[in-house]
Amino acid sequence: MDERGVPVSNAVVEIDADAQGSGRITFPWRMAMAQRGEQFVPGTLVVAKGSTVAFPNLDRVRHSIYSFSKPASFEIDLYGRDQTRSHSFPVSGSVKLGCKIHDEMRGYIRVVDTPHAGKSDANGYVQLTGVPTGGARITVWHPQLRAPGGEIGRSVRISGGSNRHVMKVTMR
Repeated sequence: MDERGVPVSNAVVEIDADAQGSGRITFPWRMAMAQRGEQFVPGTLVVAKGSTVAFPNLDRVRHSIYSFSKPASFEIDLYGRDQTRSHSFPVSGSVKLGCKIHDEMRGYIRVVDTPHAGKSDANGYVQLTGVPTGGARITVWHPQLRAPGGEIGRSVRISGGSNRHVMKVTMR
């Protein structure tokens, strides 16, 4: 929720737990960000550190993807409809994407190194399962969040059963 009590959608929530395992991180959604209607779809994508993301072009026009972000500075040259390019993300952090042809196109990839991460829905909720009990740190990231790097965090205690943590954020 923001400072006015309005739900914040598309905020990335990550939980780093003290007792977290160290296996391969996977998520149930596709590691893909399409260009459709001259927009990145989804506008924000959560991926595990080390993932390769596909960028299919579903538009009738050509696109070029770039990022100057510290975790992933790269450029993908122009490519057309029904073509796909990909890029790997070996460093965790926030990656802002743009298109050199369409300046208004903006997309975000949040690269995480925890299996306990997700994106808030239209009601501002994220449901994460399998978080081990004990100490943990919750991080909330959103490109419009008014905080250094667009993220805030706090330490919490996770107990058995259902846990609910509400974090109020200030948006730009």
